[in-house]
Amino acid sequence: MIEITGLDKHFGALHVLRRLDLHIAPARVMAIVGPNGAGKTTLIKALLGLVRSDAGSIRIKDTVVDGDVSYRAGIGYMPQIVRFPENLSGQELIALLTHLRGSTAPRDEELIEAFALGAHLRKPVRTLSGGTRQKLNAILAFLFQPELLVLDEPTAGLDPLSSSMLKDRILSVRGAGRTVVLTSHIMSELEELADDVAFLVDGRVAYVGTLLDLKHMTSQTNLERAVAVMMRRGMAA
Repeated sequence: MIEITGLDKHFGALHVLRRLDLHIAPARVMAIVGPNGAGKTTLIKALLGLVRSDAGSIRIKDTVVDGDVSYRAGIGYMPQIVRFPENLSGQELIALLTHLRGSTAPRDEELIEAFALGAHLRKPVRTLSGGTRQKLNAILAFLFQPELLVLDEPTAGLDPLSSSMLKDRILSVRGAGRTVVLTSHIMSELEELADDVAFLVDGRVAYVGTLLDLKHMTSQTNLERAVAVMMRRGMAA
């Protein structure tokens, strides 16, 4: 699904990604983890074409990410912090995106029904609570049945019931053959959702493989402790 080869990125004197290689298989949930400053956010932005790399390549299915943004139509992105036009309602945002995608674009409204957001979608975004904005953020990411979902801290600000509904939806789309790239600081959440884990440190992939293999390699029984072991090894290197 995604092949990243030799990805390199500087921001001035700061070397953020260092010849990073990563393969993300289709119909899997890949968790991107690592300490602060490891390059996770820059990697996600590079996938989305929001950051141009200095070297290397990204291939998503049959498309090389090289400035042509048409491939983004197959991606649903849920940023950690989203900035909606405050004067528009949720319904107006959905209508705007539907117009941009084309009226014949397939729609997935399962989360609208699960979150029972009907009445809230008629309100201006500026009046919505943080949790309701996050639900709207999720709805827009899933709305057009993207083949690839990139979810950055997706359950942040959600109550336990809404968080559970969203996680069920993530597993459901994975079961339908779609691919999910996921970041979260909640290791128990990743343990529920992830098939594979990529551990980044200092702009490189220090480990990529299944969650089970990572726990076996670190002799730990849960992901949080396994990642802690990897972080200690990274700091000691």
